[in-house]
Amino acid sequence: MGLFDRIRQKEKIESKVNNYFRLMNGYVPVFSSFEGSVYEMELTRAAIHSFATHCSKLKPEIKGGGNGRLERTLQFKPNHIMDTKKYLYRLATVYMTDNTAIIAPLYNETLDVITGYYPLLTSKCRIVDYNSKRYVRYCFGNGQYGCVELENTGIMNQFQYRDEIFGESNACLRPTLDLINAQNQGIVEGIKSGASIRFLAKLAGSFKDKTLREERKRFIEDNLSAGNNGGVMLYDAKYEDIKQVDSKPFIVNPVQMAQIKENVFNYFGTNEKIMQNNYSSDEWNAYYEGKIEPFAIEASLVHTNMTFSEREVACGNQILFTANRLQYLSNAEKLNTVTQLFDRGFITHNQGLEIFNMSPVENGDKRYIRKEYIETNNLNENDNKSQIEEDTANE
Repeated sequence: MGLFDRIRQKEKIESKVNNYFRLMNGYVPVFSSFEGSVYEMELTRAAIHSFATHCSKLKPEIKGGGNGRLERTLQFKPNHIMDTKKYLYRLATVYMTDNTAIIAPLYNETLDVITGYYPLLTSKCRIVDYNSKRYVRYCFGNGQYGCVELENTGIMNQFQYRDEIFGESNACLRPTLDLINAQNQGIVEGIKSGASIRFLAKLAGSFKDKTLREERKRFIEDNLSAGNNGGVMLYDAKYEDIKQVDSKPFIVNPVQMAQIKENVFNYFGTNEKIMQNNYSSDEWNAYYEGKIEPFAIEASLVHTNMTFSEREVACGNQILFTANRLQYLSNAEKLNTVTQLFDRGFITHNQGLEIFNMSPVENGDKRYIRKEYIETNNLNENDNKSQIEEDTANE
C-alpha cells in the first residue's frame, strides 16, 4: 500500500467531495507568494532555513508502554518519503512560511492504528464541511485529492487571531519585502549603469543623429575594443574633448540595509549571529527558549493529541520533542558542565559522551556520586558518628 493510500481516506465521501464540499467560513487564509511569498526572498528564506535546521535536530521520544514501534518510526522515518530530519525540517518550514502546519496521520491497512505522519503543504489544504462534520481536503503534487477528518489531524500555527484554525498571513511583512525587492533591483541597475558608460566625448560641431551613431560606433571599435592592445587612444579635431568616466562601485545604504535586516530579524525572532552560526551559548539559549522550545512544545502536544486517546494520555502516554541544549556549549563549558553534573549523579557516563557527540559505551548508563555528599537528614547522624570515631581514637 503506497503513501497516498495509507493516509486515511473516506472513499465513499471522496466520490462526492467535488460536488458537495464547501468552505467552513468566509475567511480564506492568504498564502500568497511574493509576487512572492516570504520563502522567495534571500534574507527571509535564510531566517526560515536557520529555524527549520535547528528544529530538525529535535529528538522525538514517546513515554508510556507498548509504543516502541511508533517511537522507532518517529525517530527514524515518519513516512515512506521522509526521514525524521526531513520531516521536522519541512514541518518547521511550512510552519514559518504559512504560519500554519497541518499533519496528516498515516494508518495501517485496517485504519485503526497510526503508523506514521505526513506534513501537508498548507496552501494545498482546505477546511471543508460535509454532513455537519469537518474535514481537511488536500491536494498532492501529482494532482490526487484526499481528505481526513479534522479531529484526526494535527494543526500547528502561530500569529493566530481571526481564524480558529489558521494563523494569519504574512501581509504585515509585505512593506519590508517590497523594500528588499526594490533594493535588490537598485543594486542590479546601479552596477549596470556604472559599468556601461566609460567615456564622455564632446564633439566640436553639430551633427545629425545618424552621423552621431556612426561616429560613436567607429570610435568604440577603433579605441575601446579588445583589438586596441596598444593602450593608446587617438581622436581628430571633430572632438572638442574626451573624458574618462570614473566608475564608482554601487554602495548600498548601510543604514537602510540595517533597518531592513532588523525588521526581518524581529519578525522571525532571530538575529545575524544565529543565522550565521556564530552564536555564544547565552545567545543560543535565548534563541532556543524564544523560538525552538515553543515549537517543540506545540509539536509535542499536537502529536500526542492526534495519536493517543484521552484515556491513553491520562495513563501517561505522550510524545515529546526534545533537544540536548548542552551540545551547543563551547568545549570548555561542556567539560565543566559534564564534570559538575556527572559526579553529582545528574547524568550517566553515556549522557556525558552524548554531549560531546561521542558513541556510548557498554555499561555506561550507570549513575555515580561523590562519597563526600550526604543526605541532609543524615547530617546530625554523621556528625555524631564522626565524634564517636574521634573519641575512640583519642582513647
